[in-house]
Amino acid sequence: MRAVIVTRHGGPEVLEVRDIPEPEPSPGEILVAVGAVGVNYHDSMTRRGVLDSHPPFTIGVEGAGTVVALGGGVEGVMVGQRVAWPLISGSYAELAVIPVSSALPVPDSVTLESAAALIAQGLTADYLTSDAYPVQPGDDVLVHAAAGGVGNLIVQMAKHRGARVLATTSDPAKGEIARAAGADEIIGYDDFATQIDELTAGKGVEVIYDGVGARTFEQDLVAIARRGNILLYGAPSGPIPPFDLRRLSQYGSPYVSRPTLLDYIENRDALLARGKALFDLAANGVISVSIAGRFSLDEAGLAHHMLEDRSRIGKIVIFPGGVPI
Repeated sequence: MRAVIVTRHGGPEVLEVRDIPEPEPSPGEILVAVGAVGVNYHDSMTRRGVLDSHPPFTIGVEGAGTVVALGGGVEGVMVGQRVAWPLISGSYAELAVIPVSSALPVPDSVTLESAAALIAQGLTADYLTSDAYPVQPGDDVLVHAAAGGVGNLIVQMAKHRGARVLATTSDPAKGEIARAAGADEIIGYDDFATQIDELTAGKGVEVIYDGVGARTFEQDLVAIARRGNILLYGAPSGPIPPFDLRRLSQYGSPYVSRPTLLDYIENRDALLARGKALFDLAANGVISVSIAGRFSLDEAGLAHHMLEDRSRIGKIVIFPGGVPI
């Protein structure tokens, strides 16, 4: 079978398509014909060696496809069934072995492309808005990077749950993307805390979904309401410097947390419930994801160049069987 292999750390040029032996599922695993793969920043970081990775390896951690074989003892999944998976390595390939515990059934009403594009970022947005802080009708919610993959889905989900959504973006074009997703107010990053103060009559917002990090955190403390929640789920602008927790008493005793997806899909029942909720939202048209680019396995390097171009908006998808016409 064909797969995208990283033999050394580096830029997009290190991605190589090679013929490798077809994998076989072990007990508790399924073999999937990969239909679509979501391109993820995790892929870029493992390719560059920012995250712990040891070449050679098949890149990719999320996708969707059709089950073609079952390992021993597998129950609850059938050959021919469509499934999607988050956070499982080896997805840039024609075939992938997936633990059955990580396989989510994809309903007929959701395409494999949509499933692959939604799976990791959608599950993240879902746990952030339904569990890490359950958004309530009437809440004022601040979403940073609201045109980005997770941020845009948070906007859609928070709006669906009845919040007033205040969104930060880096330029007007991205602001229009956030507004189209349901954001009520678009603001820039410069002095956003002052703008939040004006928009909330000095109260602040009940929750801040911060996928930016060091650039926004100090203003987050000013913009949050008394006993509000600051959820830090990413830090592309850099990690937050060491922080004295006693400072929180100066800002109305907010809660600051760093949630991660794995802790909200800690077992198969939790994953299935969250996956069903996500795909139900997609099937009912409550949420959607735009596709920025579609690529074949041979074009994986081009997909990574697009991924690292901050001007692009939308999800990038690779099709191991060839880009559909």
